[in-house]
Amino acid sequence: MADPQSNAALPAHPSPERQSAPVPPELPPDAPRSGVFHVRHRHTERYTVVGNHLAQHPRLSATAIGIGVHIQSLPDGASVTIKALTMRFPEGEVTIGRALRELEAAGYLVRRRVPLGGGRISTRTFFLDHPGAVVGASVHGGDLSVVAPATAGPSPEVLSAPGPVAVPAPVEVSVPASVRTRRAAAEPATLPTGPAADLLARLRLADTRLLLSERDIRRLVPAVEIWLGRAATPDQITRTLTAGLPPEGDPIRHPASFVEYRLTTLLPPPLPTEPLRTATAATPAAQRAPLVTCDGCERAIRTHDPRALCRDCRERHDRGKAGAVHSAA
Repeated sequence: MADPQSNAALPAHPSPERQSAPVPPELPPDAPRSGVFHVRHRHTERYTVVGNHLAQHPRLSATAIGIGVHIQSLPDGASVTIKALTMRFPEGEVTIGRALRELEAAGYLVRRRVPLGGGRISTRTFFLDHPGAVVGASVHGGDLSVVAPATAGPSPEVLSAPGPVAVPAPVEVSVPASVRTRRAAAEPATLPTGPAADLLARLRLADTRLLLSERDIRRLVPAVEIWLGRAATPDQITRTLTAGLPPEGDPIRHPASFVEYRLTTLLPPPLPTEPLRTATAATPAAQRAPLVTCDGCERAIRTHDPRALCRDCRERHDRGKAGAVHSAA
């Protein structure tokens, strides 16, 4: 009788019911009496080099260390947002968000706003294999240069497993030419002054969501000075910038861009140089007549004729003249 055959493909990973238990490794005679014992394996593909400063960080949580190792193993361009990591791991958004904030506070995760041109701004995420190096990135292309970390104090000691330690040979790392890293030059702290700078700094008194940094104030001062040059008062500018804001519960994520948009789109026109012509000052003939006294009743009337009579005296005079003509007839 022939053996039964099937053309169905075998599963890549056998089911847990059919998978046999792994054979326990042999314990060498010089093994420590307690604690973990490593079974070393030299990887030749699909591996990631992780520093002990991350894997044994004394202040990061286990979730943050695991997320950091996972992000370090991903290729450039992979999504590391909270939603993307939530779809990958069983932890929720709150736990993963807290872990990302821990990595950001420790210096491993860096978020930077990069201009894209045309008034568009994008937030790019950088993961530093060693946060002690000062890294500055640019999207305009170029080579990558990493500055040696400043000596801010002794780093915490990390206990390693006993045994001989192999010192790795220096390895050249290929870096994409689209990223340039350089030492960030410290800009001189010049505090902006003047009416325009004071107006922008006081916007947070009208609404706390309009808090601007010194860099934003330096960038927006020329736009406010244009408003002041067109005879707009500081109160008028403040009312224009703070009128019709979103409800208090809704945050203003980019207050500088919000203020810049209103300063640009609501710019008033300049005042005309010629004085405004009014009907009272058009010609001398249109001016109001002076007050004179009526000769019949001593009543004050407005007329240019000094011998004119008021209306009542004119009617009385006309009736008397008409009666005299009728009597004579």
